[in-house]
Amino acid sequence: MSDTHPSPIPNPPVSPSFPFSPSPAAPPAASSPPPASSPDGLWDAVDGLHAWLDARRAVDGREALLLRVLKLSEEVGEVAEAVIGATGQNPRKGTTHSWEDVGSELCDVALTALVALRSLTPDAGEVFTRHVAQVTARSLGPDARATGRERRAAPPSR
Repeated sequence: MSDTHPSPIPNPPVSPSFPFSPSPAAPPAASSPPPASSPDGLWDAVDGLHAWLDARRAVDGREALLLRVLKLSEEVGEVAEAVIGATGQNPRKGTTHSWEDVGSELCDVALTALVALRSLTPDAGEVFTRHVAQVTARSLGPDARATGRERRAAPPSR
């Protein structure tokens, strides 16, 4: 952060009610992460993107973290734009997007959220896995694993 442009958001001490502190900037990755075809590959990709963004950020500290989280709103807006374009809801523009575009934008939202989570903690993979397990158990109960496999086997409907 430059001395001429102080952050308008102070960096208060991390309190027990906020379990994560922004992770320090990681050095840029020396090589490309492996493809995200497995859970480990996904988190390698998230770590690589996190390091790449940190090496190129214009601000530091809490402001950088807040901007990283705010990026989610931008990505969600792009999903909305794609849905409106896929359904032709703007009479001036007509059909401008496909449902594949909507899927791509949803992937951008998910990836942006994972990178924002990684910005909160270097243990993002464990935090996310634990949270998914809690939500799954709460929502689907003890048969959650079998239900998930059955759903994946069925083709999605549109």
